[in-house]
Amino acid sequence: MKVSIIIPVLNEVEQIQGTLKSLDVYRNLGHEVIVVDGGSNDDTVIISEQYADKVLHSDMGRAMQMNSGIAEAEGDVMLFLHADTRLPDDALSGIITAVEDGHFWGRFNVRLSGNHFLFRIIERTMNMRSCITGVATGDQAIFVSRESIDIVGGYPQLPLMEDVEFSKRLRKLGWPACIKRQVITSSRRWEDRGVLRTMLLMWRLRLLFFLGVSAEKLVKQYQ
Repeated sequence: MKVSIIIPVLNEVEQIQGTLKSLDVYRNLGHEVIVVDGGSNDDTVIISEQYADKVLHSDMGRAMQMNSGIAEAEGDVMLFLHADTRLPDDALSGIITAVEDGHFWGRFNVRLSGNHFLFRIIERTMNMRSCITGVATGDQAIFVSRESIDIVGGYPQLPLMEDVEFSKRLRKLGWPACIKRQVITSSRRWEDRGVLRTMLLMWRLRLLFFLGVSAEKLVKQYQ
């Protein structure tokens, strides 16, 4: 079973080399790494071309970039990975086992890289909420079988909350495999904007989205 690791990027020069080098072990096993650039004006593309199997160009926006990656992927399973997220050891064997056991899709537990005590609360909340609701976020490294991708039609073209909506569509096919091994994702978003402020903002945006507020309206608040 072949896994296609799809990474949407935009000006990730500080992160992308380390992330891609950590995936060499999987490329050596016959899996593929696809980087989809959304219009970077730094050296992200140049670096990616050294360490990825394919580097694609797309309009900016994670949903559009990931769908561009899906269109070119050769794998039986798609793994959507953020540029600032590192997989645990032997992650792909866990994915393959989950799919072979009958799961249509799944995600990993997440751990944030920072040491602030609030990060431990955020992690536990994200992981617990995901298992209870069957909804995952991009930070949790969502993986999906090709057949399931074809059924739901890829990522919904939303400017925000695309992972949440994607999860809801996949949830109709079956509950996600909740792999307890942790991906490590950068805490820079919280640190740059303020940990408590960002946490409260994300909770509010998710609540509003649940209540029916459009992603187009929410993205203005997020920005």
